[in-house]
Amino acid sequence: MISAIVWGTGNVGRLALRAVDAHPALTLTGVIVHDQGKAGRDAGDLAGLGRELGVAATTDIDAVLAARPQAVVYAASGDIRPDDALADILRAVRAGAVVVTPALYALYDQRNAPAEMREAVLDAIAEGGGSLFVSGVDPGWGNDVLPLMISGLGGVIDVVRCQEIFDYSTYDQPDSVRYLVGMGQPMDYEPPMLAATVPTMVWGGQVRLMARALGVELDEVRETLDRRPLDETITTASMGDFEKGTQGAVRFEVQGIVEGEPRIVVEHVTRIHPSCAPDWPMPPDGDGAHRVIIEGNPRIEVTVEATDEHGNRAAGGNATAVGRLVSAIDWLVDAEPGLYDALDVPLRPAAGRLGGTRA
Repeated sequence: MISAIVWGTGNVGRLALRAVDAHPALTLTGVIVHDQGKAGRDAGDLAGLGRELGVAATTDIDAVLAARPQAVVYAASGDIRPDDALADILRAVRAGAVVVTPALYALYDQRNAPAEMREAVLDAIAEGGGSLFVSGVDPGWGNDVLPLMISGLGGVIDVVRCQEIFDYSTYDQPDSVRYLVGMGQPMDYEPPMLAATVPTMVWGGQVRLMARALGVELDEVRETLDRRPLDETITTASMGDFEKGTQGAVRFEVQGIVEGEPRIVVEHVTRIHPSCAPDWPMPPDGDGAHRVIIEGNPRIEVTVEATDEHGNRAAGGNATAVGRLVSAIDWLVDAEPGLYDALDVPLRPAAGRLGGTRA
């Protein structure tokens, strides 16, 4: 069994605890938390499993890493603390662990990451013998391995488009929804996630990764942005009212330009209510979906709907992204120490998990 720890127990970490518990090759040996209020609580409680796992959460990072875990699922946020997240991850790699994480956007396409970040990771690998694999929670597989796999079914490929389409009215993350994305804010409010260059910072690596796999050179990476106001005040079950005239929908694209044309596109369409921007792409049903469209001959369209936590599809998307990371651990443990990306790490079958039990 591979000893694994989960570092961080928020939205991603809670799902990571469940995924590690379900994986037949992994055994949970530690949980690191920042909140003193969570210290001492059982991992099963933090994961919402309804049963204990016999592992208590701790704030003592030194003690957990001193036990030399073979793997670390780093689930703490890197959105507003990228330097701290990188320092934590380097610490785990130096301790000899395989680390999987969604926290470092720049390393989605590790070969084209900023030189200082890449060199710091490679130095830590050389020093401690660990490994690092970064993939997104948007979900990463929807912007790399899935579209690339589907592209191989085509003949003439004109455009590869990856879409995330979500209604956030059931998404219980008010700070992110209202302030990071800007739902319910005046139309002159500038949401941090939509500021110029930020979408490229987050999703540009995935566009470059797909370009590398498809063997094309990008002229540049461009962004487009469209925002729509609500026509009427709406009320959500989890986040209250969103007033008429405030931002109700956002659509943006991160485009990989090849010979002057957008050929590789990551697109996000986000609403706070289905009535806003009804002419934009919609999910087949429910509150969200991920879709890959290969424009060409033939035209290929695949839609993935994942549901978790009381029918919430945003949580379902996160769960599949975490599953991709956790399922990579045993492959990474067997591989040579190194810095890996989605083109290196194969998509793994759920061996030993059919029927909902560990084999």
